[in-house]
Amino acid sequence: MDNTALNNTALNNTATGLSLRIKNLSKRFSKEGLPVLDGISLDVVPGEFVCLLGASGCGKSTLLNLIAGLDEPTMGTIETEGRTSLIFQEPALFPWLTAGKNIELALLSSGLKRAERKLKAEELLSLVHLGASYNQRPHELSGGMKQRVAIARALAQESQILLMDEPFAALDAITRDFLHEEISRVWQERGLTVLFVTHNVREAVRLGQRVLLLSSRPGRIIREWEINLPHPRSIDDPEVAIIASSITADLRQEIRRHAR
Repeated sequence: MDNTALNNTALNNTATGLSLRIKNLSKRFSKEGLPVLDGISLDVVPGEFVCLLGASGCGKSTLLNLIAGLDEPTMGTIETEGRTSLIFQEPALFPWLTAGKNIELALLSSGLKRAERKLKAEELLSLVHLGASYNQRPHELSGGMKQRVAIARALAQESQILLMDEPFAALDAITRDFLHEEISRVWQERGLTVLFVTHNVREAVRLGQRVLLLSSRPGRIIREWEINLPHPRSIDDPEVAIIASSITADLRQEIRRHAR
């Protein structure tokens, strides 16, 4: 077998107890250019919340796209156990559909009848504390509400793995703080596996059980931290601030290295 990856294949042995296994993953967009990702290997267990940090252009979003099957690696393998959903910075809701209908759209292939799809959409909206918003269209919703609809839509696909690409970056601090609480609650209630890309170190420490730092191009995992703090956490917790300060020092050093 050659080095070309078999993308998004099921884990060969579920007894490994992994939701995601990445082995020696590399990605080039051209033969002449530097690789965007080089030799990434990563194991993620079911129910784990992993945050990815790194300078702009280090390949964080590319990695999520590869895991989601939106692109193919140049080399290496990606194996997943369970369905994956990718949530972007922009909610990407259909503006002519209500919040409920946006979620129902994701349920069309589920085999549920129309009335059952409506009930399921209402249940998912209630899960993200938007039980009264079924009939509201996106222009009637705030940015944070739209992102919660996007999360509910991802959950409608019965995904076990959520890939989140800076989903709260465009939101104000108060809304972002609220959504940190929401995603933590949903993650714990559903037992989801989450891979979360962010530029915000405190956000990573507040949410993640593990934080990974990617080098600038080519992207490699160069450091990782276990965040052994109980949930729920506050972004203002002294322990969060101390760990975030240590990680920030490493991130700045990597950014300075890349600038040279």
